[in-house]
Amino acid sequence: MTESTSKKPASSSLPPPFELRRSTIQGTGAFATRRIRKGTRIIEYTGERITQDEADKRYDDESMKRHHTFLFTLDENTVVDAAVNGNEARFINHSCDPNCQAFIEGKRIYIYSLRTIEAGEELSYDYAYERAEGMDEESEKLYVCRCGAKTCRGTILAPPKPPKRARTVKKATSKKKAPKKASRTKDAPRQKTKRGGTAAKSRKRA
Repeated sequence: MTESTSKKPASSSLPPPFELRRSTIQGTGAFATRRIRKGTRIIEYTGERITQDEADKRYDDESMKRHHTFLFTLDENTVVDAAVNGNEARFINHSCDPNCQAFIEGKRIYIYSLRTIEAGEELSYDYAYERAEGMDEESEKLYVCRCGAKTCRGTILAPPKPPKRARTVKKATSKKKAPKKASRTKDAPRQKTKRGGTAAKSRKRA
């Protein structure tokens, strides 16, 4: 899902428009202290930049009763670990019906509002953790979701990709069809925004 973003990002010198307090979703959450308009850049997601291998060494999923890290993939080689030198953005919880979304702009990750958020509402975005091939039911229990949304899928993992449909071979006909024009663009692996950023994904190789 592609969403346009505000042309006027909030000033970084101002405090974030939310406060931290106990959340019914998970631990500590971020709650709006004022009305946040749709498309507002709320906060940058900061932390120590490490390699994918270092992230795997730091956090062992198998030793966790419930998956809990502050890792965010920036690119194929870089992960942001907000548990080290991170800011308040790390407390924004997951929801299957989010009011925010993370975008990569240049070499930074920003959280934007997907819709207008009223004061008192909890901020959230869809973590959509990457699924590993061959995940079993026991492994998925580490990624349980308790967001309470009507559309809750029960997990913070990304929805399973639908199986590829088998291509049917059409019989040749006597009529010649005009060749299709080539597309000007290839399918982008990540969604682009009007600001030139790309939709960010929460990281963990599940």
